[in-house]
Amino acid sequence: MELLKIIFLTVLMFFVIVAVHEWGHFYFAKRAGILVREFAIGFGPKLFAFKRDETQFTFRLLPFGGYARMAGEDPELIEISNGQTIALRLEEDKVRKIYLDRLDSRKNVIRGEVLQIDLVDDLSVLLDVDGESVRYQIHPQAMLVVKGKETQIAPRNRQYGSKTVAQRALSIFAGPLMNFILAFVLFALYTFMAGIPLDHPSHLQVGDVVKGMPAAEAGVLEGDIIEKINGKSVGTDANKMIESIQASKDKPMVWTLKRGEQEINITVTPRAADNEQVGKVGSSIITFFPMRSASIGESITTAGSDMVGTTKLIFQGFQQLINKFSMDDLGGPVRTFEVTGQIAKQGIVQLTRWTAILSLYLGIFNLLPIPALDGSRLIFLGIEALRRKPVDPNHEGLVHFIGFAMLFLLMIAVTYNDILRLFG
Repeated sequence: MELLKIIFLTVLMFFVIVAVHEWGHFYFAKRAGILVREFAIGFGPKLFAFKRDETQFTFRLLPFGGYARMAGEDPELIEISNGQTIALRLEEDKVRKIYLDRLDSRKNVIRGEVLQIDLVDDLSVLLDVDGESVRYQIHPQAMLVVKGKETQIAPRNRQYGSKTVAQRALSIFAGPLMNFILAFVLFALYTFMAGIPLDHPSHLQVGDVVKGMPAAEAGVLEGDIIEKINGKSVGTDANKMIESIQASKDKPMVWTLKRGEQEINITVTPRAADNEQVGKVGSSIITFFPMRSASIGESITTAGSDMVGTTKLIFQGFQQLINKFSMDDLGGPVRTFEVTGQIAKQGIVQLTRWTAILSLYLGIFNLLPIPALDGSRLIFLGIEALRRKPVDPNHEGLVHFIGFAMLFLLMIAVTYNDILRLFG
């Protein structure tokens, strides 16, 4: 049951982060009058789908992201050419459905050969019906039907490219913006649940414990309170204890730990790693500060500070990655799921903070000027605003396609590396 709970919380966290991001795109696109064909969570094969109003909401197999597919962003896949035979179904003197196959089996329809058709501006079709030319007006929400699948037409005023630069930019920026808002709310919620640390520390506590290292081998557990080393009180100075460990290479140390209500003594022998000359035990030492409850105002203020501090750390990470690139420094979906599972074990409070960090990271990462990401699309919109004319859609599409392919290949490589690291 505990494992199922962790899996549920992990999947829920990713769902919330991605759904909020895509909802930002979806909501502001709809506000601008853009037809949003699909709101998808995940990529790959479709697992579940339902349609509401004009949009199909889908859940797909690979939970690596999502998308809000707007009409006009990509070329329409269904085209009708002059000379093609089609069937029309009218409602209130306007075409509501256009059938492209199985024409003989369609009932209560008008069949004919297309002489002229405009599904974007004029919204009309000129049809040769039994040798007579007849023009029909097409409803702006008419459906193209082929192989049992219905696709709504997209008049020009419902297409992404017909909107102003400001409207398009807002619909793109809204995704990262929603992630920033979610991160702020979750940081505030975390502070309200966890409280605010007091100024004076109370004790030292064991943090992460690395498998195969002296602390883990001796039986030290995360969360143990460190009271004494070799019979002497350690106080609350973590740096002093770390220095003591480093100076005790290959020398047994007796740790007096408090675990719950029990006091135990464990012998830990630090050893050097990777030809280093100092002792290590494979665990972090945390100076523990008692917590007090936080007011709503303090939660909001602290959330702002957390946003600023975490943003700085994220950009420092980007800088280190650029200065010294290494595949081992990258973490893909597998690594993220692994870390999330570990944090989920610590409870909903810590998972709330971790979700806030990931949401903030997703928002910042999507604004980077990398092809296929929101930041790159905003740059193209900026160029359009300066030139007062759009960039050639084919050129822009090629840039985004190449960027998406490179990101996808990188994701595969990082995922493969994560799997090797997980099972290696």
